[in-house]
Amino acid sequence: MHTPVRPARPVLVVIAHGSRDPRHAATVHGLVRRVRAMRPGLRVETGFLDFNVPSVNGVLESLAAEGGVRDVVALPLLLTRAFHAKADIPAVLRDAPTRLRIRQADVLGPSPLLLAALERRLYEAGLTPADKSSTGVVLASAGSTDPEAIAVIADIAREWRHTGWCAVRPAFASAASPTGFSRTEDAVRELRALGCARVAVAPYVLAPGFLPDRIARGAAGADLLSDVLGSAPEVARVLLERYDAARLPTPAALGA
Repeated sequence: MHTPVRPARPVLVVIAHGSRDPRHAATVHGLVRRVRAMRPGLRVETGFLDFNVPSVNGVLESLAAEGGVRDVVALPLLLTRAFHAKADIPAVLRDAPTRLRIRQADVLGPSPLLLAALERRLYEAGLTPADKSSTGVVLASAGSTDPEAIAVIADIAREWRHTGWCAVRPAFASAASPTGFSRTEDAVRELRALGCARVAVAPYVLAPGFLPDRIARGAAGADLLSDVLGSAPEVARVLLERYDAARLPTPAALGA
């Protein structure tokens, strides 16, 4: 009896921004190692948009040169849909070798798993579940000028507040904070004034670098600063969810 050969799973190409800070690439590679460990047999490659090697173009050209690879899922290692996800990455993928069939996966956020990762980092930094109702949290993101990304951060803060925290305030690390949003240090003061017994800063960023360092400086007046999301297992699970959603046919395609 002939056993049909299953087509190879698409290669997952994780697209990271890149940074001059060596901690950035080290953290990205640590996250990719966790993804590989959670999905043995899945080929996962990493490409960077800037500063680090290999570049995204270099990874895609290398895959095309192998001959045996046709299908690729390109996954932006980003928390919101802003300029890089909407412009930079699609432009890079359009320049990819034509023999590759590439699907761009969704960005990681928002996701309940990312909220779980944020809480994991806060508990690792010293909070306990019993502290939740008396703790105000600054949800500190890198920042964006994209209205969609700004709205998502505000929505995440509202959603997270309803899980039992004293209060949650969104804050932005970039110099040009959107109107109506605070810098990290200002959000810390707002939570103090609100009467929260303690204030914690939770960086909603994936890897260390210039803006996460600015978040850390802004957290000087807080009681606690948690680590970046990095290779938290919940983040790795989101990557695999986004990969699976991109590689599988949509219900509409199945019915076509």
